[in-house]
Amino acid sequence: MSASAGTGVFMLSLMSIPFCYLFNSLFLSKTSYIFLVSSKKKKNVMNVRENLKVCMHLYAVYAVYAFLSVVNLIIGLEQDNIIDGFVTFYLKEGDPHINTAHGHMLSYWDGCAHYLMYLLMIAAITWGDSYRTIGLYWVGSFVMRTIVYILGNAVGKYGTQVSFLFVLHMLHVSVSVWACIQVFRQPSTCDVPITKIQEAKRTNLFHRPLDLLFVIYLILALTFCVFRGLVALDCSSKWCQDYARQYEPYLKDPSAYPKVQMLVSMLYSGPYYIVTLYGLLVPGCKWMPELTVVHSGAVAQAQFTHIGASLHTRTPFSYRVPAASQPVFLLVNVLYTLLPHILCYRCCTQPAFFLRQINEEKKE
Repeated sequence: MSASAGTGVFMLSLMSIPFCYLFNSLFLSKTSYIFLVSSKKKKNVMNVRENLKVCMHLYAVYAVYAFLSVVNLIIGLEQDNIIDGFVTFYLKEGDPHINTAHGHMLSYWDGCAHYLMYLLMIAAITWGDSYRTIGLYWVGSFVMRTIVYILGNAVGKYGTQVSFLFVLHMLHVSVSVWACIQVFRQPSTCDVPITKIQEAKRTNLFHRPLDLLFVIYLILALTFCVFRGLVALDCSSKWCQDYARQYEPYLKDPSAYPKVQMLVSMLYSGPYYIVTLYGLLVPGCKWMPELTVVHSGAVAQAQFTHIGASLHTRTPFSYRVPAASQPVFLLVNVLYTLLPHILCYRCCTQPAFFLRQINEEKKE
């Protein structure tokens, strides 16, 4: 593929702006049209044979997703009354879940973070580079977003309002699962001299002060993760009740998204922290770098949505974070978001401790 193809995808995504405006105007005037525009460009990329068809399919998928990401950004901007007349019909007659604080923050995450990820993966495919790392980050974000959104829709106050749009959403999930599988099939490239691997394996944890700090962080993060899960489960402990009342009353919101979010985090992040502790203590866990990338994407999506919805005006006042508690709330949640990324950076830039020598892999 040429650079012009990647530029074309970027321009296609921007076409969602006039598309939304036209679509909204047509429905408001009670005139319905359906426009289906599909374009396929096929060019050879180096000497790739088997992966060429998959790359083309992924290229098309990410191009469509980039288009939809800009649509989601438009939805978020119109919900905040920054723009008007683009998706008014959809907000009134479409999916009711999108009007919740959680759905509102999802629109911004899809329109900004996911949009950037799609453009980066499209650029990597265009130039024949590996997109495995950014793809794994997107996998974590997508999985966390999808699980919480579907379960929250099912058990929340809008659980009975399932429309045709939900079926379309499931189609989107199915295609995304296929894209996730293709990301994992991308070859992993990590060249580290054998001498560095041998030296790293002989280093004790107490001679790795940064890793020792990460061990302490993982224990604290596991405790905090389980604690918030218990709060979401309406634990009768005084600590849980006081925390929910003073710092995170949003966990009691009837939309059920925050409760599902905390339970999914406890069941997903909890085991992750235990496994990561093992990976920092025992050398040769070659899955560590990529696992931290996936988890970082999941935590970033979850925390962005949770922090934003906890403070957003669409959340009823009684469930918002009290003004006096906001500094502590922001400090704890921002640290809980950033530290996994720091750990991920350490594992990806200095992976020698987690790698195995070639002869060890052959024995297995």
